[in-house]
Amino acid sequence: MPLLSLQNITKDFPGVRALSDVSLDVQAGEVHALVGENGAGKSTLIKIIAGVWTHGSYDGRMLLDGCEVSFHSVRESENSEIRIIHQELSLVNQMTVAENIFLGDEPRRLGCIDYTAMRRGAQQALATLHSSVRPDQRVAELTIGEQQIVEIAKALSKRARVLVLDEPTAALPEKDVENLLSLIRDLRAQGLGIVYISHKLNEVFDIADTVTVLRNGTRVSQYTREGFDARQIVRDMIGRSLETVFPELKPPQAQSLLLLDHVTLPHPDYPDKDILSDVSLSCSTGEVVGIAGLRGSGRTALLSLLFGVFKGAHRGQVRYGDAAYRPASPADAIRRGIALVTEDRKRYGLISTADVRENLCIASLRQFCTHGVIDHARTNAGCARYVEQLNIKTPSIEFPAQNLSGGNQQKVILGRFLMNQPKLLLLDDPTRGIDVGAKYEIYRFIHTLAQQGMGIIFVSSELPEVLGVCHKIVVLHSGKMRTEFGHGEKTEEEVLALAAGV
Repeated sequence: MPLLSLQNITKDFPGVRALSDVSLDVQAGEVHALVGENGAGKSTLIKIIAGVWTHGSYDGRMLLDGCEVSFHSVRESENSEIRIIHQELSLVNQMTVAENIFLGDEPRRLGCIDYTAMRRGAQQALATLHSSVRPDQRVAELTIGEQQIVEIAKALSKRARVLVLDEPTAALPEKDVENLLSLIRDLRAQGLGIVYISHKLNEVFDIADTVTVLRNGTRVSQYTREGFDARQIVRDMIGRSLETVFPELKPPQAQSLLLLDHVTLPHPDYPDKDILSDVSLSCSTGEVVGIAGLRGSGRTALLSLLFGVFKGAHRGQVRYGDAAYRPASPADAIRRGIALVTEDRKRYGLISTADVRENLCIASLRQFCTHGVIDHARTNAGCARYVEQLNIKTPSIEFPAQNLSGGNQQKVILGRFLMNQPKLLLLDDPTRGIDVGAKYEIYRFIHTLAQQGMGIIFVSSELPEVLGVCHKIVVLHSGKMRTEFGHGEKTEEEVLALAAGV
């Protein structure tokens, strides 16, 4: 008997069917992976399990231990020992790690919150994940990867028989990914039923016992471990065959756009420590330069330096175009034709309360103004053009941006900065947490921009992306440059060893 069974689930929204007759069984002691493009219906299915979409708002049945259940709230789902870890973090930045882990379930003594017990319990949960995060740290002080670890610890601190993990490793460093996968194996051995959602198919094949593929709201296939076929699963996900994962690279142009010559960036809080040390690289017009390195290697700091975040506090020479370049602020960088797409689209990218049009044009309103008044017809036309060019799947430009899939949200953020027509585009993990089909579209668009003469600095946590998308790659380790090489000159294993300092 399945621990959790979803039978013939159908869910409609105005004008669209999100799920159509989807069935799914999760056994105790099983990792059941759910894969599909963004918009395939995975998030809707999770919300039904979580009680967000309540009983009666969908057709079909949900059974727990063979007994039909009908959740009318998230609390009812949690009381049935079902826990969800969502892709987008839901932590309170101004609270401590311990307070976040026990939020809503605080240990009490004599009617008051027992902070000693709370810190002790938080430390135990974090130690299970082999994390160095301290219970008394404020969440706002943590990196994205550390915040993800806290989110996972929060779920695991509460007893659960069914655990749903939605892209749990999207922001984790490689060593923490391995720790998490090891922990999931332990939880499986303890009899938990685990639903694992990830766009990283290598993780899926490593951890899953069963894989179910959704496409356009329907279940198109299901595989057990002995029948895993990576190419077939990708075809099932996107409904077509990809002859190659990465588009063909065209040679870059010869004109120099950016030059870093022995650049060192001191740490703003520790003068005797450098974030970047003696880094040299160049980028020509039409060239895609990849930055490979583990988290903390200095790759994001390099982009921040170029975008003016550090207010020109570096040593060494940076030349942009024909002149020395030392930006005083991000606004200064934008005026000079440089754009940055950050790794955290929720915190620094998407305006969740705004629609698609407002998100697209917010950084370029001046070009749509006449005598200080916004020309809405021109704004609508400009936004519609980028919706078409980037293949943003949205009912209209007035559609709430927060309701788009992750891949389409990322395209909106990319479109926002492209509307300023930059000469140099800085991309920090632009495909984090999006599906294989949306990734391919972004790769293709990056190459289109390069062919039009734009210079691109590309940072990614996924090494195959860096090797496949870029004309040349620079490897960083602990803020220092290890090597530079051209497309196809090194294997993934060789680059990983360099990035790890081996």
